[in-house]
Amino acid sequence: MESLEGNLKVNLEELLNYGVSAGADLVEIFLEHVDNTGILAEQDIITSVSPSIGKGVGIRVFSNRKDGFVSTNDLSRAGLILALNQALAMLGLEINIKKTTNFNGLKKVSNYGLYKGDLSKDCPKLEDSTRRILEGTSLLQKYGSHIQVRRGTYSRTIQEVVVAASDGTFGRDLRLYQSVGLNALASDKEYRSSIGRRYGSTGDPNQIHNWDIDQSAQEICESLKNMLYAKYVEAGQMPAVLANRFGGVIFHEACGHLLETTQIERGTTPFINQIDKQIANESVTAVDEGISEGAFGSISMDDEGMESQRNVLIEKGILKRFISDRAGEMRTGFKRTGSGRRQSYAFPAASRMRNTYISSGQYSPDQLIASVDKGIYCKSMGGGSVGATGQFNFSVEEGYLIEKGKLTTPVKGATLIGEAKEILPRISMCANDLDLAAGYCGSVSGNINVTVGQPHIKVDSITVGGR
Repeated sequence: MESLEGNLKVNLEELLNYGVSAGADLVEIFLEHVDNTGILAEQDIITSVSPSIGKGVGIRVFSNRKDGFVSTNDLSRAGLILALNQALAMLGLEINIKKTTNFNGLKKVSNYGLYKGDLSKDCPKLEDSTRRILEGTSLLQKYGSHIQVRRGTYSRTIQEVVVAASDGTFGRDLRLYQSVGLNALASDKEYRSSIGRRYGSTGDPNQIHNWDIDQSAQEICESLKNMLYAKYVEAGQMPAVLANRFGGVIFHEACGHLLETTQIERGTTPFINQIDKQIANESVTAVDEGISEGAFGSISMDDEGMESQRNVLIEKGILKRFISDRAGEMRTGFKRTGSGRRQSYAFPAASRMRNTYISSGQYSPDQLIASVDKGIYCKSMGGGSVGATGQFNFSVEEGYLIEKGKLTTPVKGATLIGEAKEILPRISMCANDLDLAAGYCGSVSGNINVTVGQPHIKVDSITVGGR
C-alpha cells in the first residue's frame, strides 16, 4: 500500500470529504490486501494447493441510522469515486464538492502492524508446509487401525488492512492467521467412526513447525478406536458434562450470536431487554475478547479501526453487555466493543464474536463427572444447527455414558437439543480447566476466524437425541 502519511492519507481524506459534503453522517473506507494459501492432503498425496491474492476497498456511508455499502477492486481515483457515489445514492445523497464540511481530516495513524515484520518471508515455505501435513496423514496411518480415509489441511492468510473514517479514525493492521487440521474415518464391517481436530493461531509464523503432530495423530486415533464399536445412545432427558475446548461451540452458536447487536436490530434475541438481569446460572461468567496472545480470534484492531478489548458479557449469570459494532451502536445505543468484523472488503462490518468463552470455575472435571448418577459425557462435538432465537441441536462426535459418577461405555449417535435461554440456567458447575479451540464462523459479514472455549461444564438436564 502507499505511504500511510503520504498520498494514501491525502486520497482517503479527499474521498471522506466528498462523502461528508453529500450530507452523510459518517463515511468509512476499508482497504484490504490479502494473500491466502490452502493445502489439502488425502492419504499420502497432496491433492490440492490453492493460492489466491486479493485487493479491494469497501466504502460504507451512514445517514439517519441507515447505511449504504459498495465494494470494488478498481482502486483508481475514478473507480473509488464511482463506488462512493453508488453508496451515497443508496441513501439518496450525492457529492457536492462546493459545500463546506466539518470534516477535520484523519488523526495520526494507529499502526498496529508496524512491528509485525515481513510475514510473507517469516512464514514457512510451501514445501515445508506440505511436508508437515503429509507427516500428519502418515502418523494417522501409523497409530490407527481400520482407517479408510486420512486427510490433512493447512491454511494461511496474510491480511493487511487500513481503515479510515470521517470521524478521524485512521488505523492499519497486519494479520497472520494459520490453521492446521487432521481428520480420519475408520470402518470395520458395519461399524464407522470419524474424528477430526483443528488447531489455529494468530501472529505465529512458526505454528506449523511448533505443532505437535505426533500427539494430535495419537489423540485422533485413540478416539477413533474408542468410538468405532460404540453402541447407540438411549435418547432421553439427562445431565450432561461437556468437555472443555470445542465444547464451547454450543455457547458460541446458541448464545453468543444472540448477544450481537445485529440480533437486536432484527428483534430475534430473547435477551433484548435483559441487561443487568439473571439469564444464566450464577456459575456462568462469559467473555468475548480479542486480546489473548496467539488465539485464533485475536485482533489488534477491529475492521472499523477500534482497538481490541475484553468484554464481560455475562457475569455470575447476569447479562452485562452486548457485542456491538458501529452500526449496532448507531441503531441500538449499545456502545461499540471493538467487534466490527468482516470476511473481506466485499462485506460491510457487523458485530461479531472474537475469542468467546465461559470462564473457569472452582471445580475439577472429575468433580463434575462424580456429581452425575446417570448421564452423558461429551468429549468432542460435531456439527449442528441453530435457529434464529437460540434453538439448537449439535451432534456428539465422541461421547461416553456417566454411570454412578464414572465414565463407562462409549456411545454414538447422540445429539444435544435445547434452547439457549433454557439451558443457560442449567449450567450448574464449571471446572477449572478453561481451554480454547480455533474455528470459523459464518454470518452476515462472511466467514471469519474465531475462538470458542470453555472449561468442563455440567448441564443439569438436557434433551439427548439418539437412534
